[in-house]
Amino acid sequence: MAGPRRFAYRLGPRSWPILWLFGVRGPRDAYVDLGDEELVARFGWSTARIALDNITSWRIEGPWSWIAAIGLRLSLRNHDLTFGGSHRGGIRLDFRRSILIGPMHTPALYLTVSDLEGLAAALAALGIPGEDARTDREGPT
Repeated sequence: MAGPRRFAYRLGPRSWPILWLFGVRGPRDAYVDLGDEELVARFGWSTARIALDNITSWRIEGPWSWIAAIGLRLSLRNHDLTFGGSHRGGIRLDFRRSILIGPMHTPALYLTVSDLEGLAAALAALGIPGEDARTDREGPT
C-alpha cells in the first residue's frame, strides 16, 4: 500500500449522546488507519495501535442490539473490547498476544467502520485471513 488507508466509523445519529461520553465528537475522532505494518484505531479518547503481525484473523459480525453495541464496551466473559459507533455490524480482529488499550488487556477488538467489506479486503490483501459471518446480509452494513 502507498501509506495508510483510512476507514471511518459508522456513527449512528441516535448514538451521538452516548458517543460524546467517550470523546467521539465527529469523524475526526473515530477512524481506523491501516498501514503496511500496523493498524491504528481511534475512538474518541481511546486509541489502539496493533502490529499487523499480531492480528491472526478478522471476522465481520452483526447486526447487534443497539444497547449492546454503542460506545467503548468490554465483554466480561472474554474481555473483547468494542469501539462501537453503530449496531449495524462490525469487524472483529483477533490477536496472537493480547493488546493493552488504556488499563485493559484484550485478545480481540471490534471496530464498527462504515466500509466493513473494504477493511476486510484490505486485511486479506495483507495476508490476514477472515470471514463474513453476518446474520443479516441484506442491505448496506
